[in-house]
Amino acid sequence: MLRIAMVAGEASSDQLAAHLIIALKQHLPDVQFYGIGGPKMQREKFASLWPAEMLAIHGYAEVLRNYRAIASMRRQLLRHLLKDPPSIFIGVDGPDFNLWLEKRLKRNGIPTIHYVSPSIWAWRRNRMKKIVQSVSHMLALYPFEPELYKDTAVKCSYVGHPMADVIPLAIDQRAVRERLGVPVDRPVIALLPGSRKSELHFMGETVIETAKLLLGRYPGLQFLVPLVSRETRLQFETALWKLKANELPFTLMFGHATDAVAASDAALVASGTATLETALVGRPMVIVYKMSPWSWRLMRGMGYLPWVGLPNILAGRFVVPEFLQEEATPENLAQALGNLLVDRQAGACIARVFDGIHRLLRQDTAQKAAAAVLPYLKQA
Repeated sequence: MLRIAMVAGEASSDQLAAHLIIALKQHLPDVQFYGIGGPKMQREKFASLWPAEMLAIHGYAEVLRNYRAIASMRRQLLRHLLKDPPSIFIGVDGPDFNLWLEKRLKRNGIPTIHYVSPSIWAWRRNRMKKIVQSVSHMLALYPFEPELYKDTAVKCSYVGHPMADVIPLAIDQRAVRERLGVPVDRPVIALLPGSRKSELHFMGETVIETAKLLLGRYPGLQFLVPLVSRETRLQFETALWKLKANELPFTLMFGHATDAVAASDAALVASGTATLETALVGRPMVIVYKMSPWSWRLMRGMGYLPWVGLPNILAGRFVVPEFLQEEATPENLAQALGNLLVDRQAGACIARVFDGIHRLLRQDTAQKAAAAVLPYLKQA
């Protein structure tokens, strides 16, 4: 019986892994999947030995506070996998957790595949040595990444990004608004303050204060706020109450981030995968990010690129504005979003750039990733 061990801790990793599981089952319907995974993976009969939420922690300071629990879980998982080895191991993103595990599994003869290349092109280039020691085959989401591995022993396959396959190249904004019950004649802004509770802790109130400023300038505005869980919704509602913003035109949604962005004229988005999702939908955005001061001091000295947002990185220039840490003030964010609402020509230019990115990343990712994995399973 072929068995594949996987670890995917974040919501975005859960989705990536679920798509790969579906594609692999088309070729090997009886293969078993187990390890650590989220609800999307579990819907595909993935057996999760620990809750994936234990790995969904943001920022250096936050990771350190939970280090003992995470390290204990990882050691237990390693012992489990070495005692009863899988055919292969696939670590989906989460490099700090997965590379440690992959190094020890590879050393014991288990093929290790890492899905999502760590951002060594942006920061922490010294990770390459560790990657070479840990990874048999890298699956890269972005077309410029295989070049980074050409002089190493790590095989690297560009597979594209699954969101580019799932999200249509063109979305009818009016139809989405009618389906959501959003007025078709009002300006709409989508607010995506992050999927983690820690992100909402640092950015939730800033996002709400930004909305209050915008309403003062554009009284007809409607705000759509997709939130990933009951916990993050309660956290955002608490911030609304604290800032006396309960009566403002916020529509809180469970998930449906793509619909919220598609219905909007512009979006305020926490840096991360959501910025790419917004670009693939084709909407102009302002990118924001805040974290604990201690984590920010550590990360600020590790960056190599002038951009942090994926749309800007893929374009190789500032297509949309970014406001980080101290610069992420409600005043700055409201001004930048107001500019996008008013300047329709700029919005059209941004949409054209985003269309090019969408077509570049649209590669039938799950099937390409499965094709890279299958040879290791045939050997097993």
